[in-house]
Amino acid sequence: MDTPRLHRVAAGPEAAGQRTDRFLADAIGTLSRSRVKALMEAGQVLRDGLALREPAEPVRAGAAYTLTEPPPAPATPAPQPMALPILYEDADLLVLDKPAGLVVHPAPGNADGTLVNALLAHCGDALPGIGGERRPGIVHRLDKDTSGVMVVAKSQAALAALSAAFAARDLDRAYLALVWGVPAPAAGSIEGAIGRDPRERKRMAVVARGGKPALTHYRTRAAHAPAASLLECRLATGRTHQIRVHLASRGHPVVGDPVYLRRIPAAARTLPEALRRTLLDFPRQALHAARLGFAHPRTGAPLSFETPPPADMQALLAALGMAQT
Repeated sequence: MDTPRLHRVAAGPEAAGQRTDRFLADAIGTLSRSRVKALMEAGQVLRDGLALREPAEPVRAGAAYTLTEPPPAPATPAPQPMALPILYEDADLLVLDKPAGLVVHPAPGNADGTLVNALLAHCGDALPGIGGERRPGIVHRLDKDTSGVMVVAKSQAALAALSAAFAARDLDRAYLALVWGVPAPAAGSIEGAIGRDPRERKRMAVVARGGKPALTHYRTRAAHAPAASLLECRLATGRTHQIRVHLASRGHPVVGDPVYLRRIPAAARTLPEALRRTLLDFPRQALHAARLGFAHPRTGAPLSFETPPPADMQALLAALGMAQT
């Protein structure tokens, strides 16, 4: 079995003030700066024994840096059988209700046990080579802890057609988000460019410059005023963490969001202690891709799929008097 490779670099006085990722890439010589940056963000770089995750951090003269280079991952993920909640399947595509907690495709920190591994086992020889070795058949993705409807292409033609439909927003796509507080107005749009948070690069944020335009439409489906509400959200654009970022920017972060819920919301104080604790202890973002409709990539026939939130989110909604069926 391949083992990780350790690179140890001592920073001389001439390196002081350089970006750490550039300094390490130049010193090591066999890794690109983008590769070093990714490894830093994944926690694979130590400075004097402490993890260093910010690629732009200035080099400290005299410091000892250690970079752990993982062994090369297989070009194609290994098939791994697991139960998939399939809603529809034919020769061109597969639609499923992705469970919360399932990573869509292999990435640093999640080399296996992903949806792609399960799809390779389920589809056999139909998927390899479709859409790239690491993401065969993946048209779009949901965050690990977001549940809901996804479509997967089983042919190159289906991948091209579905990807074009997503790019053009030529589909019906709706999410359900349980958020803190009650928006005013009850329905509307949130517009704001999204880019990397300049203070914390692993987060996204609404930024004044350098981001990509983003637009989210929402309407309130139910409310437990003033503490929480259930919103239906539709995306006019598709940016990373768009719904979570936009709602948090308006003071209505998604319940349980581990990244964008930064402090206990004032609205939580209006709830009885037991109910407040139930919401505050929810271990993931309460976000569900509830509906997906699109034209079949080969026949053009309209297809539409809708699923209720999973049991853990349903329990929250029931506790708030907002049960969904």
